Amino acid sequence: MNIKDVAAKTGMPAKTIRYYEEIGLIAPGRSLNGYRHFSDSDLHRLTFLARARGLGFSIEDCRTLLGLYQDSARASSDVKAVAEAHLQRIHEKIAELRALEATLSDLVHACAGDSRPDCPILRGIETGKTCAHKPQ
Repeated sequence: MNIKDVAAKTGMPAKTIRYYEEIGLIAPGRSLNGYRHFSDSDLHRLTFLARARGLGFSIEDCRTLLGLYQDSARASSDVKAVAEAHLQRIHEKIAELRALEATLSDLVHACAGDSRPDCPILRGIETGKTCAHKPQ
C-alpha cells in the first residue's frame, strides 16, 4: 500500500505518517523509486498508534505501548503502569480545567456586561486576581 491508501485506512494525515516514520515508530519499506510501501503490519501499527493517540497518550507513551504490544513476554503490569500514569495526568488536567472554569465563571458573573468601561474580567486578568475560590 502507498501512503495515500494507509492514510485513508487509518484516518491519519500523510504528514503524521511521515512524522511517525521520521521518529522511528514505523519503518515502511521503500520501492526502487524511493516510494514508501506499507505492509499490513505497518497498517496495523499505525491503527494502534492512532487509537493510542486518540486516548491522549503521548508519543513516548505510544512508543512504550507499541513495544509492549509487540512483546509477547510483556507483563500486563507494565502496560497498566503506563496507562495509570496517563490517567493520573488526565485527572490533573481535569482539575486544572475545573479551576479555570471556576475562575472564568467568577469573572463573567462579576462583569455587568453593559456599556460602562469598567470590566472585572480585564481587571482580573491584569492583576492576576481572577478567582474567589483560591488565593492568587
